[in-house]
Amino acid sequence: MASLQPISVFKQLAEEEKAETARLSSFIGAVAIGDLVKSTLGPKGMDKILMATSTHGGEPSMEVTNDGATILKSVGVDNPAAKVLVDISKVQDDVVGDGTTSVVVLAAELLREAELLVASKVHPQTIIAGWRKAVDCARKALTDAAVDNGSDAEKFKQDLFNIASTTLGSKILHQYKDHFSNLAVDAVLRLKGSTNLEAIQIIKKLGGNLSDSYLEEGFLLEKKIGVNQPKKIENARVLIANTAMDADKIKIFGSKVRVDSTAKVAEIELAEKEKMKEKVDMILKHDITCFINRQLIYNYPEQLFADAGVMAIEHADFEGVERLSLVLGGEIVSTFGNPEKVKLGRCKLIEEVMIGEDKLIRFSGVALGAACSIVLRGATQQILEEADRSMHDALCVLSQTVKETRTVFGGGCSEMLMANAVQNLAAQTPGKEAIAIESFAKALRQLPIAIADNAGYDSSELISNLRAAHAKGNTTAGLDMEQGTIGDMQQLGITESFIVKQQVLLSAAEAAEMILRVDDIIKAAPRRRVPDHGH
Repeated sequence: MASLQPISVFKQLAEEEKAETARLSSFIGAVAIGDLVKSTLGPKGMDKILMATSTHGGEPSMEVTNDGATILKSVGVDNPAAKVLVDISKVQDDVVGDGTTSVVVLAAELLREAELLVASKVHPQTIIAGWRKAVDCARKALTDAAVDNGSDAEKFKQDLFNIASTTLGSKILHQYKDHFSNLAVDAVLRLKGSTNLEAIQIIKKLGGNLSDSYLEEGFLLEKKIGVNQPKKIENARVLIANTAMDADKIKIFGSKVRVDSTAKVAEIELAEKEKMKEKVDMILKHDITCFINRQLIYNYPEQLFADAGVMAIEHADFEGVERLSLVLGGEIVSTFGNPEKVKLGRCKLIEEVMIGEDKLIRFSGVALGAACSIVLRGATQQILEEADRSMHDALCVLSQTVKETRTVFGGGCSEMLMANAVQNLAAQTPGKEAIAIESFAKALRQLPIAIADNAGYDSSELISNLRAAHAKGNTTAGLDMEQGTIGDMQQLGITESFIVKQQVLLSAAEAAEMILRVDDIIKAAPRRRVPDHGH
């Protein structure tokens, strides 16, 4: 009788992980990613250094960051479950801008709980059914607890300020958080409800220290003004263009030109110059006082602009041109035949200013009054990069909050509130689902635990006190990480945006559910390279 060989269905080198193994590898991957970013949670969270090996033989690039999405983006992961978590942190970053760490930690904690349940023979589908009920319950608790001050401008501004300081509290800007919160709130309130952050430009300038950063009304362009041109223009009319202003070559296709004297060469050059002059004249017909081009402007056209008393700025990179057109309310033009159809940009004043060692061009009194620039100063490139990321987080959250004005309390308060609501639901649910619902409450409680652990306090004591406080109906109790005690979040002003918290809850639950559903991982066989024998 032939021995029973296992039959292989897949190609050679394809790998398959079945039921238990697949689940185990998912759980391990997810939990590892959760643990990686867990220590960055909360006001006393730690930062990570990310080193990238450079591909061009230069210095390896280095980032110091505390932003969950940035850390995970830079970590190459091979584990499918870990990839899912990296993706949810990216989505969280794109949609609401903050809470990138919380969402990963919550999903990882849910899977850690699921691992224990699966080991004690609870079927994944039962767990999922329980979790779904838990999510609805938690969401309801969160919505009920949300406070809306959208109608009261003063209170709302205070809310925004508190949200910004809570967001920045766990970042490098922690020690100057009042200064930066004010910057962020001012910048976002100028947008008057738009969520288009393009109008807020962040400029990083080395030198000085973080507290020297400030908000500059209007728009700054990191370019220089051409030679011999006016350095200051009032009530400017600006043409924003994307066109070639290098010496226009006369196109003589595929032919050689033989000349019998150098005078003839001069004639050809003269014809080229004439062509350029025509182009500049067409541009000047638009009745402008400032010409900004994305491409180079050669010396000759620059001189022509100078003679006409027009400021010409060259090489404003694409982002700069796009932003200028948004801020000044002009269009980007590349043909100049119809001046009457072109919409010019306008602003009250264009002038050169010095920041640190560099000259910049400042456009003030711009058409889009919302526009402003935040100038960040700092001692090293890494500090500036991280300050930029932190500011971006704060600006995103604030602009979302202006749209959806509800707020909730931070410091583990909302999580505890949701956890207690879910715990009560578990007590009333019959059957195995109750265990799953309870596991959801446990996972929610892990967030305040992580915040307390990162600050070096006794988390078990703090969290049981917090839980008791909430059970007694003290729904604004949270962790006061300055004192290491339970505090009242309302008095401390530790506020977070409702929309961020809700997104964390929903995304984490969905991602965890998706990973938990997996019972088989198949890796396709790699494509073999066929050597071609010198064909």
